[in-house]
Amino acid sequence: MGVIKSGKVVLVLNGRFAGKKAVVVRTFDNGNSDKKFGHALIAGVDRAPRKVTKSMSKAKVSKRSKIKPFLKYVNYTHLMPTRYSVDMDLKKMIDENDVKADAVAVKKDLKKVFEERFSNQKDLKNEKKAAGNAYFFKQLRF
Repeated sequence: MGVIKSGKVVLVLNGRFAGKKAVVVRTFDNGNSDKKFGHALIAGVDRAPRKVTKSMSKAKVSKRSKIKPFLKYVNYTHLMPTRYSVDMDLKKMIDENDVKADAVAVKKDLKKVFEERFSNQKDLKNEKKAAGNAYFFKQLRF
């Protein structure tokens, strides 16, 4: 699919993670041996960080900045692409074989990457990617 590419922020429409935001890690346009349809490997935020104010202590800020990630193979029809994209290079970090063999360890690494990116949002130089980053970590309200 032309619109859904690696690094694009998408919304999950169906399933357990419906209404959650995710980043496309890798796409499979023609499917593979397991699935005969176009799908994508996505990494998303299951539990988003909470609001932080200046008056909060460092301990409270770190506690409220926790993120719970998820990894999932999803059919293209269950994804809605947004106009945002992020510059997290998850393709190198997440290997397909690791996802199938040891998903817990991959999620722990993903959690570190997401939390580090969330805490260093102000350091981003590119305005377009910074906007996508801010959108990705903000909880969807509906």
